[in-house]
Amino acid sequence: MTDPALLAQMVVLLACVGAFAGVLAGLLGVGGGIVLVPAYFYAFTTLGFAGPHLMQICLATSLATIVVTSLRSVSSHNKKGAVEKDILRTWAPGIMAGAVLGVLVVAQLRTATLQFLFGALATSVGLYMAFGRAHWRLSEDMPTGIARALLSPVVGFLSVIMGVGGGSFGVPLMTLCGQPVHRAVATSAGFGFLIATPAVLGFLFSGAGDLRPPGTIGSVNIPAFVVTIAMTLITAPLGAQLAHRLDPLRLRGVFAVFLLIVAGNMIRKAAGW
Repeated sequence: MTDPALLAQMVVLLACVGAFAGVLAGLLGVGGGIVLVPAYFYAFTTLGFAGPHLMQICLATSLATIVVTSLRSVSSHNKKGAVEKDILRTWAPGIMAGAVLGVLVVAQLRTATLQFLFGALATSVGLYMAFGRAHWRLSEDMPTGIARALLSPVVGFLSVIMGVGGGSFGVPLMTLCGQPVHRAVATSAGFGFLIATPAVLGFLFSGAGDLRPPGTIGSVNIPAFVVTIAMTLITAPLGAQLAHRLDPLRLRGVFAVFLLIVAGNMIRKAAGW
């Protein structure tokens, strides 16, 4: 039996992390999953569920929260007229296809491999947040045609591998292609819904081994989802409002350092150190 006191501590931890993740989803457009995945991993391992498929549960549960959080966030941004609906519509098929492919790949990988992939991808996101510059450009407009057909599945695939919404890869891509940062943050919230919805449907029907936390359906842990989403529903609109009032440059720098530490710790654990 799980220690009730320890379980209570984990519920409080997940509630706090969920609140923080909701603000980040709206404020920085990085996707709350960057915080949720390592938090879930810590919570579940502390409770004694460190199985070979634990990272699948962390990724799937994170994506389940993003289905709800992204809808709330994109609704808040849309009221301010910041969502580029044409980009969402034209990028949707490729992003969703990439997400489905991501589920198929994640289902075949074990925790150590997924930890390493999360750490490597989170490191790249952290370095971009730390050293990226607003004037950097790959083009002056979003890719179309073959370029869009190639890039859109990559956004969906990498997001599922990390258990994050579209912001971690969508915001850098859009800003590098000439989109204002506030519109990039707003539109990437829609990317999150496109990524998470097909991914979660797949994870609900995928197995995650025998050593699963209680309340896990497929690879999605329902109690962690409920606790987290109760907080993100409250805080995601706050993040969206702050995104339109604050210059997030300094916050990006602080979060980049935090993310690099988290990523390094994931890689350390994957290596067994």
